Amino acid sequence: MMTLDEFNTAPPVEARRLLFHACHCTPWVAAMLSERPFADGAALLRAAAAHWQRMDEAALLEAFAGHARIGDLAALRDRFAPAAREQGQVAAADEAVLADLLALNRAYEDRHGFIFIVCASGKPAAAMRDLLRERLPNDRATELANAAREQAAITRLRLAGAIAGLRGSSPDSGPDTDSQQQETA
Repeated sequence: MMTLDEFNTAPPVEARRLLFHACHCTPWVAAMLSERPFADGAALLRAAAAHWQRMDEAALLEAFAGHARIGDLAALRDRFAPAAREQGQVAAADEAVLADLLALNRAYEDRHGFIFIVCASGKPAAAMRDLLRERLPNDRATELANAAREQAAITRLRLAGAIAGLRGSSPDSGPDTDSQQQETA
C-alpha cells in the first residue's frame, strides 16, 4: 500500500502497474496517469469514475478480460492471484456450487461474449451463482452495463486497497455512479 502522495510522485511504470491492478484497461489507465497529481482521495475516485464512464465497448471488454471466471479456482491460482483473495468465499464453496458457477460462466460467456463480472467481495459463492443465473438471460447491452457497474465497484475496492486513505473517501464520489455508462455500453 502507498499513500496518495507516493502514488502522485511514483514513476509512471509503478503508477501504471497499480492502476492496471485496479482496472485492466489501457485507455482508463492512460487517462488516470494524465491527471496526476490528485489533490485528495475523493478527487482520485471522481476521476476514476469519470474516466470509466467514458470508456467504449472495446475498453470495457479489455477490463473484463483481466478477470478470472468466478469459481475457476485453477485460473485464480495460476494467473490471477490477487483475484483469489477477492473471491475468497468461492474457494470454500462446495463442489456442486463450483461446478454450477463454471458451467453458468461458460454459458454466460457464450451468450454475451465476455465473462461474468461481479464484485465478489463479501458474496458467498451460492449468491454469485444465483446472480449469474438471474443475469444470464439478459441481452448483451444490459450485461455490458451491468458488468461495467460491477467493474467500477471492483476498481474502487482495489484502489482503496492500494492507496492509503481512500477507504474514507466519500462513497458518492466513487466509480459506482455511472449515469453515462448505460449510454456507452
